[in-house]
Amino acid sequence: MIAISFAPILVRFSDAPVSVQGMYRMLFTVLLMLPFGKRHAQSISKISGKDWTLLALAGFFLALHFLLWMASLDYTSIASSTIILSLEPVFVMAGAYFVFKDKLSKFALAGLTIALIGAFCVGSGDIGLSSAAFKGDLLSLLGTLAVAINMLIAKQILSRVPSFLYSLIVFAIAFICFAGYNLSLGYNIVSYPSGEWLIFLLLAIVPTVFGHMIFNWLLQYVKPTTISITVFAEPVGASLLGIFIFGEMVTSFQLVGGAFIIMGLLLYMRTEYSAKPVAEAA
Repeated sequence: MIAISFAPILVRFSDAPVSVQGMYRMLFTVLLMLPFGKRHAQSISKISGKDWTLLALAGFFLALHFLLWMASLDYTSIASSTIILSLEPVFVMAGAYFVFKDKLSKFALAGLTIALIGAFCVGSGDIGLSSAAFKGDLLSLLGTLAVAINMLIAKQILSRVPSFLYSLIVFAIAFICFAGYNLSLGYNIVSYPSGEWLIFLLLAIVPTVFGHMIFNWLLQYVKPTTISITVFAEPVGASLLGIFIFGEMVTSFQLVGGAFIIMGLLLYMRTEYSAKPVAEAA
């Protein structure tokens, strides 16, 4: 949760097109993972054709998520963009209900509702204030839907494919999607100052390796809704960082909303795991 809070900050620091940022974010992540992937080499031949199709779809929707959500930061505030992103568990919960027949307890649903109320409070300061902000909000919403689809696909595959191998393949496919997109639009993908390359590398290390990769690993052990609800913490962390780094002040109402987010998150997690054996929860 801490790691993904740095994603919008790093995106804001870069002057490169968001698709170029996303491309190198995926490329550097893959390069960092490759030295540790040798022990999974034999598992590649065991992946079925159906799973390769699902892996390709997961990579596509991950790239689409990054493209849309990162682009939203050009039009709206960090608080608004990340608050809309925190609607992800709503999409995941709906999808998990129909795909996996997952159900939530009443207290877990209450926690989700409290967190949602808090999330809307955090982003209420500037949502809809201008046409540019509305465009940014819409991009973030579509990006949120894309990552929810990615997570539901991941849940289906991770029972058959090791999480490390899954992440490596999906990140590589996302890189290919970005590369094709950038080349088709004729974007500059080489000539950038050293500061930009550092941002690309940090995007790979911080929110990707210590964020998305850990989430993929956890999907083997917990419900997709449990993972997705952790994004409720991102608006809080990202908004605080936005205050200190970019001077994007938030209102006291938004700060109260942040407290609701944490309360809802804690209630949800406690009710989800209180009903599970200790060994499984550990």
